[in-house]
Amino acid sequence: MFDVVSVGHFCIDSIFLAEKNTPFVVLGGSAAYVSFAARRLDTKVSVVSKVGGDFPTAYMWWLRQEGVDLSGVVRDENAKTTRFELKYNSDLSERILQLKNIAPPITTADLPNLKSKIIHVAPIAGEITYEIVEQLRGCADVLSLDPQGLVRNFDENGNVTMKPMTDNRMLKFVDIFKASTEEIQTLAGLHDTNSAIKAVHEHGAKIVIVTLGAKGAVVSVDDEIHTVSACESEKTVDPTGAGDAFIGGFLAEYAYGEDCAWCSCVGSAAASLVVEGVGPTFFGDKEEIYRRARLLYEKEIKE
Repeated sequence: MFDVVSVGHFCIDSIFLAEKNTPFVVLGGSAAYVSFAARRLDTKVSVVSKVGGDFPTAYMWWLRQEGVDLSGVVRDENAKTTRFELKYNSDLSERILQLKNIAPPITTADLPNLKSKIIHVAPIAGEITYEIVEQLRGCADVLSLDPQGLVRNFDENGNVTMKPMTDNRMLKFVDIFKASTEEIQTLAGLHDTNSAIKAVHEHGAKIVIVTLGAKGAVVSVDDEIHTVSACESEKTVDPTGAGDAFIGGFLAEYAYGEDCAWCSCVGSAAASLVVEGVGPTFFGDKEEIYRRARLLYEKEIKE
C-alpha cells in the first residue's frame, strides 16, 4: 500500500539557462518531481512509467536511493526515452519547450498490481489514455490528474503548442485536478480561469488547483476558491518542476489526512525549494519544508 503513486513518463531534460552556454542535462518529468517532493515528507512513493534503453542507470540508482519504488517502471531497450529541451529567457519568466524524443505510451499491460491512497496521473507527452485512467481509478482512494501532457500538441519539429484534450471522459474519475492557468483554460475552452475551474468541478473534481508560478496558486474546494501565496525562495535558479513540487507536497499531506489549507502551504513550500537548484536536485529537507509552510500558514491562513 503506497501513499502516492505517480504515473507518467520519466524524461531527460536539457535545460538552457541564459547565463550558461551549455545545457544542464537532468532527470525530468512530472513523476520525478512529484515523487521527490512527496518522499521528502516521508510518504511511501512509487512510479509507473516507461523509458527507453538510453535512460541512464544512474537515474534509476538515484531514485531508488531517495526511496522511490520503481517496480512499475518499464524499460524498453529498443525505444528512446522521452526528451525535452527547455530554453529560458534571462529573467526566467518565459521558456521555449521542444520535444526531442518520445517514448512509447504506457499501456494497460504495463500497469502493475498496486494499491495506493493517492494516484497522481501526470502525462507529459500524451502517453496516458482513458483506459489507463479508468483502470487506475480502481487502484486508489483518491485519483489526481495533471493534464499538461494531454493539452500539448507537437509539430514535426517537436515545437509545443496548446490544444484541447481529445477525450474529456477521464475527468469523471478525477478527485483532485491540478493545472496551470493556460492548461485549464485550454482544457475547458474558456478564457476566464474561474469559469474554467467551475467547468472542471462540474466533471466531478472535488479539488481544483491552478498554479500561478511566482504568484502562488488558486485552490478551489467544492467551488470555494482560495488564493495561496508563493513561499519566498532564497534564490531562483531554475523554475522547472515548481508546479509538480507543489502538487507533490500537497498530495503527501493530503495522504496524511491534513486539511487543504495546510496541504496548500506545504505545496507552496516545496515549490519554493525546488527552484533553488537545477532540475529535481534540490528539495531541502522535511524540517525546512514545514518551517516555510508554517510561516505561510500563520501569515495567511490564520489571519
